[in-house]
Amino acid sequence: MQSPLSRRAWLARATTATIAASALAQIPLARAAEGLPRKENARMKLSLAAYSFRDFFKDSEQKRANPPAADQAMDMPGFIDYCAEHHCDGAELTSYYFPKDVDRAYLLNLKRHAFLRGVSVSGGAVGNNFVLPPGAEREKQLNLVKKWVDHMALLGGPHIRVFAGSKPKEMSMEDAMKYCIETMKEACAYAGDHGVYLGLENHGGIVAEPGPILEILKAVDSPWLGINLDSGNFRTADPYADFAKCAPYAVNVQIKTEVQPADKPVQRADLKRVVQILKDAHYQGYVALEFEEKADPFKTIPGVLDELHQLIHS
Repeated sequence: MQSPLSRRAWLARATTATIAASALAQIPLARAAEGLPRKENARMKLSLAAYSFRDFFKDSEQKRANPPAADQAMDMPGFIDYCAEHHCDGAELTSYYFPKDVDRAYLLNLKRHAFLRGVSVSGGAVGNNFVLPPGAEREKQLNLVKKWVDHMALLGGPHIRVFAGSKPKEMSMEDAMKYCIETMKEACAYAGDHGVYLGLENHGGIVAEPGPILEILKAVDSPWLGINLDSGNFRTADPYADFAKCAPYAVNVQIKTEVQPADKPVQRADLKRVVQILKDAHYQGYVALEFEEKADPFKTIPGVLDELHQLIHS
């Protein structure tokens, strides 16, 4: 039996620990609206987005004119193999190309396959619309994101790319922002409970420019929301400058090989400049090549990956 003195000492220690834990719980995680607290030098890992092979997956939610040729058809395990063979650290598993009947057993087998190939699941991507008033359609979109949060948590992926959405002509920008913020708050609360970051992509619609996307981050004010920063999606006067404005808030980066400034034709992206912007922002995380140009991805992607390898590790 403990002596009175030892009991008092134990109670004092327990009380101190409780107070410390309570204080720690009240300290908010660094919020995306303030910029992510990255004080060290940039550290980047190379990933490849499954979307790069969108025309070649056996399973696809997207309509296409012709099915892939038998010798080029790809599934998710095969895509992970491709990432391993081309020395990618990660694989971004776009939700559009999973089998319709994906279940827990499929996800666990895929997770095992990626581990054995030495490839991390860098994240996933869904095609949602959060510019919706309260109602059944909004709930449907929320449930889509929640489903893939569950899947990504099981796969061990840290991040999911989400969209804001485009407003209908009859909807005001004020209402569109309001609906997106409301829905994003609920999605972030769910994602945070599962340890998965949501990355809001600069994907046109109401977030075609830096201002609105940063405003949404500030209003949602969640430690589980950042920007899925796409280097090719700003169609503004200076896409590189706008990319730099958003870089401090990035939780995932998708690199495109092309850019299109406003009122100008598509041009080759300056990948060295893009990577330097990320280094200047002390970005730490995955850089995923998302190949969208019309060239043959099987012939072109290996060279782009080699270039990105050199740039992010130099």
